[in-house]
Amino acid sequence: MLGKWGEDIACAKLVAEGYAICDRNWRMGHYEIDIVAMRGDTLVFAEVKTRSEPDIDPLEAVDNRKMAHMAASAGVYVESHNLPHDIRFDLFGISGTPEGGYTVEHIADAFDVPITSY
Repeated sequence: MLGKWGEDIACAKLVAEGYAICDRNWRMGHYEIDIVAMRGDTLVFAEVKTRSEPDIDPLEAVDNRKMAHMAASAGVYVESHNLPHDIRFDLFGISGTPEGGYTVEHIADAFDVPITSY
């Protein structure tokens, strides 16, 4: 599955940067987070978009509504785990396929809350 493959790449990148992966594909009700990682006092909530077509920017799928949903999901995650950490939102765009090669775009600290959806 292409999405899992993209998440594997994003996790490997975070681990290489010294982050511990806390959760993958976390869900509670309609809240969801692709990857939750931690290094020191920083808790990273990451969204991963993967596309096999090289001419399509996977990050175009992340609009204000998606960012607002990520922020709300992060709030539920932090509250349910009682975690008083610094929070950061990262985006990963992965283009390509396992067989044909790929590129990774990682935007660390991609946005701040509050985000309004339109």
